Amino acid sequence: MPPSLVRCLAVTAVLIGATAPALAGSGAVAIRYAMTLAGLPIGAAALDASVAGNGAYRIKVSARVGGILSLVSDGKGAATASGRMGTAKPMPTGYALNNISGNKQQTVQMVIADGAITDVAINPDLRYRSDRVPVTEADKRGVIDPVSAMLMPVAGGGETMAPAACDRTLAVFDGAQRFDIKLAYSRMDQVASKGYSGQAVVCSARYTPISGHRPDREQTKFMAANRDMEVWLAPVAGTRVLAPARIVVGTQIGRLVIAATRFAQGGGIADPTEANAN
Repeated sequence: MPPSLVRCLAVTAVLIGATAPALAGSGAVAIRYAMTLAGLPIGAAALDASVAGNGAYRIKVSARVGGILSLVSDGKGAATASGRMGTAKPMPTGYALNNISGNKQQTVQMVIADGAITDVAINPDLRYRSDRVPVTEADKRGVIDPVSAMLMPVAGGGETMAPAACDRTLAVFDGAQRFDIKLAYSRMDQVASKGYSGQAVVCSARYTPISGHRPDREQTKFMAANRDMEVWLAPVAGTRVLAPARIVVGTQIGRLVIAATRFAQGGGIADPTEANAN
């Protein structure tokens, strides 16, 4: 898979996580997505999340990239996270990623306590690069993993579909890199998918690398300067949460669009190969 697209997909995964459903009380929800690049189908993704009555949560995100990209490379991956919902944000305790691209596999496991990373295992280890910005211990505090970022409670008792829903900056650590994703209100729009058709609040997004990155790499510079990133948020029935109905990320080889084809209450849809099923 082209390196620039890998970075864009990584940021996109966090955009999905930045606004995906947190369940009020207890329950489960699943969303299927179709993915296109420059208008061509490249794969699918799925999200399955559940929250128990005591606040304990578990999330699985999975994706498969192929389509026209299979001429260059193919890839699939799945990530899980667990923890307990706090009053304002999730408090993750564990995160795991298994990613396969071509004939290469990478796994990441993290243990988290009170917002601090206490243990990280990456296999294979990252290659040493003299230009890589070191990750400090301070960079591993006050953070959230990319998958737990998808549990976002909407505080208060007012309208959930409001500009304030976009007022978020996510401090993310993925096991190798520390970065921020800042959301800001852009406009209101309309979306349509099986399970939800109606109004959405649209947030612009900006990526800011903090550490673990290589600042002189072309794709790092591109993503840090990228202003073509947006996420459409739609309500999840029966909860005070918003979920991503559509995501756009500009890349160096065309626009990446991830669009929800189905919202489902009750969970159980985590197979990305079924993302376009009726």
